[in-house]
Amino acid sequence: MAWVLASRPKTLTGAAAPVIVALAAAYSRYGSLSPVPAVLCLLFALLMQVDSNLVNDYFDCVRGVDTGERLGPERACSQGWITLEAMRRGITVVTFLACLTGLPLIAWGGWECIPVGMACVAFCFLYTTLFSGIALGDVLVLLFFGLVPVSYTFFFQSHGMSSITDTPLGVWMLALAQGMVTDCLLLVNNFRDRHTDASVGKKTLVTIIGAKATLWLYGSLGIVAALLAYIAIGLLGKEGGMLRFLPLLFIPHHLIVLYSMNKIGHGRELNKILGRTAQSIMLFSLLVAMALLSQK
Repeated sequence: MAWVLASRPKTLTGAAAPVIVALAAAYSRYGSLSPVPAVLCLLFALLMQVDSNLVNDYFDCVRGVDTGERLGPERACSQGWITLEAMRRGITVVTFLACLTGLPLIAWGGWECIPVGMACVAFCFLYTTLFSGIALGDVLVLLFFGLVPVSYTFFFQSHGMSSITDTPLGVWMLALAQGMVTDCLLLVNNFRDRHTDASVGKKTLVTIIGAKATLWLYGSLGIVAALLAYIAIGLLGKEGGMLRFLPLLFIPHHLIVLYSMNKIGHGRELNKILGRTAQSIMLFSLLVAMALLSQK
């Protein structure tokens, strides 16, 4: 049970969602899917998310970040559920499994996939150890929960694309939209921890721009993402897709969550908004996927 909690199952929606969007886009465009790369992409994304969570748990414990003032869910190493030595072994195993899962994708994407996979592994560690403390965590979310997984999952399903640079504009727009929605999860997390982060000198986007601007940003990301998806589906699909409007339904849902976030304001109650935002990520991807599939 301790390892399940350490893997943070609720965050796995952020890893699965971009793969779902990309597969729906590929099926809408080509009329079929290659099941093996589809499964490998999903497994790789999930394993990298688990790996990132374990790395975060380990290094936050080592650096003494998880104190009695922590507002988020309890962490395995800090609570003594998993020893630091066992966590190091766990990280090694999950990293190995992720690499083993991603390696066969060379058969569909060529050798250019190797540096991309290496970057995924490297930034899995660098997020916690460097970038999350210098206000660049949001950039990594846009890249590795939006642009990279959507574009490459689509690429592995493509017919006739010789390079990732051939990816249609509509797919890049969907990738950006998915990354923006996923970044809302990080915004809530850092919004909740803004006071403790500021007290220890940790710089996040939230501590820099402040609480009010963060609320505006959270709302704007969801709205812009929905509009981007709506436009992208029009670019990718055929005329007359009956459900093209579906991503726009995300906007009222997103604003309701924003209202609750603003009303709560601070404290552990914001963990509820964290859970609802995780659900929103999957909702967004499903709405986009249904809209894309209606174009067939």
